[in-house]
Amino acid sequence: MAGGGSVRPAAAAAALLLLLAASATSSTAAQQLRRNYYAGVCPDVESIVRAAVTKKYRETFITVGATVHLFFHDCFVTGCDASILIASTPNATAEKDNPINLPLAGDGFDTVHRAKAAVDAVPRCRNRVSCADILTMATRDAIALAGGPSYAVELGRLDGLSSTASSVNGKLAPPSFNVDQLAALFATNGLEMEDMVALSAGHTVGFAHCGTFAGRVWGAAAPDPGMNASLAARLREWCPVGVDPRIAVTMDVVTPRVFDNQYFKNLQDGMGLLASDQVLYTDPRSRPVVDALAQSSVAFNRAFVTAITKMGRIGVKTGAQGNIRRNCAVLN
Repeated sequence: MAGGGSVRPAAAAAALLLLLAASATSSTAAQQLRRNYYAGVCPDVESIVRAAVTKKYRETFITVGATVHLFFHDCFVTGCDASILIASTPNATAEKDNPINLPLAGDGFDTVHRAKAAVDAVPRCRNRVSCADILTMATRDAIALAGGPSYAVELGRLDGLSSTASSVNGKLAPPSFNVDQLAALFATNGLEMEDMVALSAGHTVGFAHCGTFAGRVWGAAAPDPGMNASLAARLREWCPVGVDPRIAVTMDVVTPRVFDNQYFKNLQDGMGLLASDQVLYTDPRSRPVVDALAQSSVAFNRAFVTAITKMGRIGVKTGAQGNIRRNCAVLN
């Protein structure tokens, strides 16, 4: 298979030990974040959000990828402050309408809005829980519903006070990024190579529009020699020339409804859908981590929880930097 499917035992074992050691060491949570943050004002908030997410998930499994990707796109721009949820107005174009965010599925936004409505339906909780924290909880719950790890979330974020399309520029990775570019982007957010690879497993759920990988199957150098030949053939059928730009393909074609480490096994077999996914295996610096996470679901779960917890601390707003929105889509 293109891309190679063999694991290098020594490198994988070393990376596995590194990942397990890192996950066993609990980093100090950001001062303003803590578990059970709402115990005094809305003690049942986590179960309320979980029930809302579960109901949405039972309607459509797209909920998982949509919510996970929404969280990533929020945190990487101006921090985890729910600014991605703000709707544009005639006089201001918000983050969600930057071209790189337009493919985000509406089900992710709907999940958060439903959870917010459920929380606010409880009198003592009304307008006491931030949209940023609801998105954080909803992401965790969506991952668990799809068979991924369940983990304790740190809470206490305030909602951001602005959302502009221009603030997105340069903050999110296009599918053309190589490992150097990806590592630099993640490093600006305090995330290391191991975190970057682990978090890339967000692509084990969700969809990608045909246009994001068209060059790998139809371009002048197509099919991409790094792509599994069987997958390339299927993609040419699913995404023919002139295909409707709204058509999308599951990013993990093996277990598309399960949040698991199959994503990394796919990379070993040249079945990464996006070039920025497959490069994690073709680059010798990140390949040992891919191999380690492909080898052990335990290592993957631990590494992912460590990384997404760190990501959830990016740019947290406190005090006058934020507030709690009455409507997640509208600035107070």
